[in-house]
Amino acid sequence: MQIAQIAWSEKSGWQPAPDFAAQAHLVLIFADHDYFKTPACFEELRRMFPAAHIAGCSSSGNITGVTISDNNIVATVIRLERSHIRLESLEITSSKDSQQLGSGLMADLAAPDLRHAFILSDGLMVNGSELAKGLNLAQIPATGGMAGDGARFTQTFIMADAPARTGCIAALGFYGALTVRTGCFAGWEEFGAERIVSRSSGNVVYEIDGEPALDLYKKYLGEQAAELPASGLRFPLSIQPGKTDIALTRTLLGVNEEEHSLTFAGDVPQGYICKLMRTNLDNLIESAGMAADAARPDHPATEGLCVLVSCVGRRLVMGQMTEEELEIVQEKLGDATTLTGFYSYGELAPAGNTTQCELHNQTMTLTTFYE
Repeated sequence: MQIAQIAWSEKSGWQPAPDFAAQAHLVLIFADHDYFKTPACFEELRRMFPAAHIAGCSSSGNITGVTISDNNIVATVIRLERSHIRLESLEITSSKDSQQLGSGLMADLAAPDLRHAFILSDGLMVNGSELAKGLNLAQIPATGGMAGDGARFTQTFIMADAPARTGCIAALGFYGALTVRTGCFAGWEEFGAERIVSRSSGNVVYEIDGEPALDLYKKYLGEQAAELPASGLRFPLSIQPGKTDIALTRTLLGVNEEEHSLTFAGDVPQGYICKLMRTNLDNLIESAGMAADAARPDHPATEGLCVLVSCVGRRLVMGQMTEEELEIVQEKLGDATTLTGFYSYGELAPAGNTTQCELHNQTMTLTTFYE
């Protein structure tokens, strides 16, 4: 596996392509600039990498090594030696729900030697929880994330061997002699009483333990309730169907004062057990290291790729310390592993010891690839 990384800026354009550009099999693109949304951006990439699949998304921060960048575009160029990839994409239509889209993509990728699927989805037009359910029907490991749009939450874009567009989901299939590992840790701690989501619809929660959900949140947040919904980033919700099931994290996106309801970045099913969560910066950084430990291969690798998908909420909470979660990942995986990725509107990865993909918020997820 050969890997190189280049960047585009409005002032300088693209940095020079690597020597193996014409033989590259995959170019991963993460972007926080309007140029990414133009046909000219894809056409320029296609000229530079004529034989490669070109896949990527808009972001809430681009990851190159241990650096996070905004207002630019980053590209990771990969040449495979003993494995191969396929890229499939689907347009989001009203006739198909998110679960159907997920299962359809996996059906398109299906082959006996399919090892892993990496998903990049529109971050605002797709129900990520239902998408994960569809991906799981194929019983093939899948990871990925929901595209970002800075902290604007206006439009997200996907590039999949065509100019970037909204309303799209892309899936990269990895086949053959490839070792793929995943890691997924959040670093948040539950506190307060265990409660039940007594009335909800999709990602909107109306009542918890029979009380208006917003009123309960305000009671716990105290003085910080005046800063809702922004302060809610520091107090996500833990949800699980039963006490022995793996808990997932849901980030608060919005509040409705008239309905006294809460809107989260992912489904919160009625009847689920829930608890409020809190954290500190040390715990968040440590959780990134735990994810790297889980994603590290058993054997030493000469060169590998790690794709990180972390949450825009984590970035907003951690502020200037955010790059420390990248530094601990690099330290754990070693310099032979190249880091790329993005800050997202939702992370797709298995949780715990399961192989079932789930939608996460406020979580660091890693996928490593070694030939």
